[in-house]
Amino acid sequence: MKSTRCLLQLVLSGRTAARINELLLSPATSRLSVLHNQQQQALRHFRCSPASAKSRPVPARSVDEDKTNSTKSLATQEDLFEQVPEESKTKATFNQVIDVFTKRDIRRRGHVEFIYAALKKMSEFGVEKDLSVYNKLLDVFPKEVFVPRNYIQRMFNHYPRQQECGVQILEQMESYGIMPNVETKVLLVQIFGEKSHPVRKYQRIMYWFPRFKHVNPFPVPQPLPEDPVDLARLSLTRIANDLDSKITVYQLPCTDITESGEEIQLPHIVGIQSPSQMELLAKHNPNKPVFVEGPFPLWLRKTCVHYYLLRADPTPPEEKEEEVYDPERCFDYPLQLDLDLDRDLGDDESFDVDDLDEGPVFAMCMTSQGDQVTLNQWISGLQQNNPILGKVPTLFRLDAGIQELQAAAQPEPGHSHPPHPETQREDPQSDEDPEAVEEEESRRSHGMKQ
Repeated sequence: MKSTRCLLQLVLSGRTAARINELLLSPATSRLSVLHNQQQQALRHFRCSPASAKSRPVPARSVDEDKTNSTKSLATQEDLFEQVPEESKTKATFNQVIDVFTKRDIRRRGHVEFIYAALKKMSEFGVEKDLSVYNKLLDVFPKEVFVPRNYIQRMFNHYPRQQECGVQILEQMESYGIMPNVETKVLLVQIFGEKSHPVRKYQRIMYWFPRFKHVNPFPVPQPLPEDPVDLARLSLTRIANDLDSKITVYQLPCTDITESGEEIQLPHIVGIQSPSQMELLAKHNPNKPVFVEGPFPLWLRKTCVHYYLLRADPTPPEEKEEEVYDPERCFDYPLQLDLDLDRDLGDDESFDVDDLDEGPVFAMCMTSQGDQVTLNQWISGLQQNNPILGKVPTLFRLDAGIQELQAAAQPEPGHSHPPHPETQREDPQSDEDPEAVEEEESRRSHGMKQ
């Protein structure tokens, strides 16, 4: 019995060994064995000694290579905006470029370079003062990726490059005077967390902007009026700062056709004068001339306008007359205070004040063409309410305007620009006045331009 059992065990073991050999010799199992061997080789390579890993040389990257890579990435992001033609650079196309970038990659790779390139190109598209566009740029950041998980990450400025980019967006908004809204705060909290640097920048803006919003007592409207006459009215009212002054439109911009059939563009002429200036002009000595000077620049936000003055020389000290003080002239703001105060021996009663008398200003005007013919029309219009101008000689001391400066900077070949002539307008009644002639000759001798 024992011998038969041993024979059966030997036969069964031989059959199982044959089957195992067949399985091992099959192609599927051969592939599995090859893969298993490869994995073992890979694991053996991964578990190699650290000395052999350190012995391999690693190529070093210089700082210049990093800079070139960053500039290349920034240039590639700017290509998205440069592909837009000049005539179609609007808010809609700017938003389309942002949508193209966000839909191109789910992970938003290169979003920091794209945002920096977008901030540079906003002025070209005319969206540098649009709050919705800034919120759309913040929406480019991946959400809940750069939020610090513990106080250590928060303390060591978690993801500094992305936080600096978010602060740069808020700083550009601050420079253009744009106040963030609730959507801006929600986006910043989703992207960087509640205790991040961009959120703190947002809190500072929201603290100071409402306090400085109405500080200026003479605010400039936004946007400025496009009509040149309305813009001249606003500018002259801002310069005069006198509620009693009256603005007069002497001529509106129009097109006139001459007898020969030529079209002439007539400029606008807007002037301003107060009753006190009319009184000063009425008391002016007819033997002394008045001057038309300009142009003087005035900046309203990014718009520059020019104005002209009608003024006179300061009165000599020997000809000044002290006006009698009228105590009932103004009850709200007294013009003189007689206070008998006790003085100490160390009190200094002398004041070091430099009084500079520039002479009275009788009127102001604004026009698009500051030539002598146009300003003569202004003086003729002033003469209706100020008849003394018919007796006073008027001298023009005009500087080179914007168009004349541009023409002088780019002269045409073969042509020479004539010098600006010394212009003068005088009434026939004052031709025989020797004092005006002597004063004019003395000014010319001193090299003054009239």
